[in-house]
Amino acid sequence: MAGSSSAIVAGLTAAALATAGFLAYQAAATAPAEFGRPRATASPEVAISKMPRDRRHPTALPTGSGKGVRVVYSLDDDRVWLVGEGDKVQRSFEVSPGAVDPPPGSYTVTSRSNSVRGSDGVPVEHVVRFASVDGVAVGFSAAVDGSVRADPRKKTGGIRETRADGAAMWTFATIGRKVVVIR
Repeated sequence: MAGSSSAIVAGLTAAALATAGFLAYQAAATAPAEFGRPRATASPEVAISKMPRDRRHPTALPTGSGKGVRVVYSLDDDRVWLVGEGDKVQRSFEVSPGAVDPPPGSYTVTSRSNSVRGSDGVPVEHVVRFASVDGVAVGFSAAVDGSVRADPRKKTGGIRETRADGAAMWTFATIGRKVVVIR
């Protein structure tokens, strides 16, 4: 009798360990990201969606880009919209981002400089700063020499625009103006 009860206990112990192991596996596979793993049913591509765009009209203001007078900057489209009263687009243009992008969100213009040397050493004008990422100032500017690409080897936050677009940004984006960054 002692041998059969030992076998029963061993069998029950093995079954309990197998069940506990299976439940631990299931819990690990579905744990939320804050516990160190993404959920098995979610993928980063689905969780981070891009604002819907009208691809036939790239200058059309993206939906979900805020309300009121503001600058809208799309990280994915490398495009800016200067939005006036009544959500009317006053101007839209392409830009060339630096190596450091601000996270999507709402910001305000914090400082401006008429003429300085950019962090890549190029003289720039009409600098409109609105964010800082890891100690790197992020803002719009126009290179005095007319180039629109910053040196990709440098850790810059300068979002380059043409001189004409830089002049329009300078006039529009005064201190305190809202800047909305979207994907």
